[in-house]
Amino acid sequence: MRLREIMQTAVETISPGESTEAALNRMRARRIRHLVVRDGRDIGGIVSDRDIEGLGSFRQVQTVEESMSAPAVSAAPDMTLRQAANLLRGRTIGCLPVVEKGKLVGIVTTTDLLELIGKGVERPVPKARRWVMKGRGPRRKAAAGAA
Repeated sequence: MRLREIMQTAVETISPGESTEAALNRMRARRIRHLVVRDGRDIGGIVSDRDIEGLGSFRQVQTVEESMSAPAVSAAPDMTLRQAANLLRGRTIGCLPVVEKGKLVGIVTTTDLLELIGKGVERPVPKARRWVMKGRGPRRKAAAGAA
């Protein structure tokens, strides 16, 4: 399965000059945890709710640019789920912006991947096969009871 098949195409973006309070309010209103920071057409980084909430009482004076994770690690739409999971795991990040020909086309989060794994989409478990041994000898209980 490829990222193209599971990515969210409605990507929320924010500019680097906006306040962290505005970013946090937007995330809460839309019930999301990540915003892609765009400076014009370029992806500058990612800001997450954890980045902002980790600032504590200082978040009202901070800008998104000061609290974002940069540069953003991105993925191609043809990347497999396994490759994406390893990319996320290796860098301890929570989302991957999906970029095709320099254009932001979607986003994949760890929640998206865990949901698929939980459903068993990536690799379904085959049904167990029972083996029957024909012509086997008497069972132990039967042999013990006859003695």
